[in-house]
Amino acid sequence: MILKLLIAILLGAISGFIAGKIMKSEGGLLRDIVLGIIGGFVGDLVLELIGISFSGYLGTIFVSVIGACLVIFVVNKVLRK
Repeated sequence: MILKLLIAILLGAISGFIAGKIMKSEGGLLRDIVLGIIGGFVGDLVLELIGISFSGYLGTIFVSVIGACLVIFVVNKVLRK
């Protein structure tokens, strides 16, 4: 259980870094990593609602990057107002 959580956090951090580069985020590495971890949960939820699922670590990173991009987009829109 603990190992699964640590792997999820690590994959979320990697995904946040990748999403930060894709979205050209100016929030800094730490913010991108935190948003990537949150984005992993968001991406999983959104794709599960649509009915799409991925397996394996690469699938998890893909889903997390999508979710992190969404979260970074929303956070950037909210903070710019």
